[in-house]
Amino acid sequence: MIKYFPKKIERPFLLIAFLLAVIHFQPFAQSLHAPKKLLFIGNSLTYRNGGIEKHIVALAASAPTPNIIIANKATKGGATLKILNDQQWVHDSINNGGYNLTILQEDIPELTEHSVEPFYEFASKFNTEIKLAGSKTLLYMAWPYERLNWIDLHQITEAHKTISKKLGIPVAPVGIAFENALKANPSLAMLGPDKEHASIHGTYLAVCVIYATIFQESPLGYTYFPIGISKDEANFLQGIAWKTVQNWKKNNN
Repeated sequence: MIKYFPKKIERPFLLIAFLLAVIHFQPFAQSLHAPKKLLFIGNSLTYRNGGIEKHIVALAASAPTPNIIIANKATKGGATLKILNDQQWVHDSINNGGYNLTILQEDIPELTEHSVEPFYEFASKFNTEIKLAGSKTLLYMAWPYERLNWIDLHQITEAHKTISKKLGIPVAPVGIAFENALKANPSLAMLGPDKEHASIHGTYLAVCVIYATIFQESPLGYTYFPIGISKDEANFLQGIAWKTVQNWKKNNN
């Protein structure tokens, strides 16, 4: 409260300090410079079904007021962040691409250590590099799957909460959105035949969650949806994405 400040501090100073604090904690879309150039770093959970980076560009362009963005990827099949850290071309993409926002996708089940510690270590390393390159970081929370079932969604969620809090970076809760969609409509598969990679519906839901997290806008009613998804299914997935992002924000701020 203002009364706890020394009397010599003037109101204009207090107003400026308050505004600076608000700007610091604002979501990406409400900041003075909403991200327009995105880099996705991950594995096949990012590039399957045509690539999240391509779908998010199309989704953004289909907004009632078109949002024109650029998105690229630095991905490698089966790779964790630990493996990607050894790829010089990934670092080149971060440092030479001029990206406003970098989305990190870890595949925790692939960690051969059967521990989340490598996720913490390499998410931290990448976040430091991303900040030095003038970008911001967003964590793309993926999902568990049958082939490597040493970890469940709750544990993946807790790991993302922990590193998000430690580094002060946001999370796009895609895995939770998958669970919410399946509860609401069990007949709409989020995973493909291999029960590991996303179906086209799962990929589209991931795109909607990431978009809603970045821009803090509901994608409900956006006209883009890929072949294989009906308009009703798109509306359903858009709604699930927005509710999931809103609930995550409410429970983790």
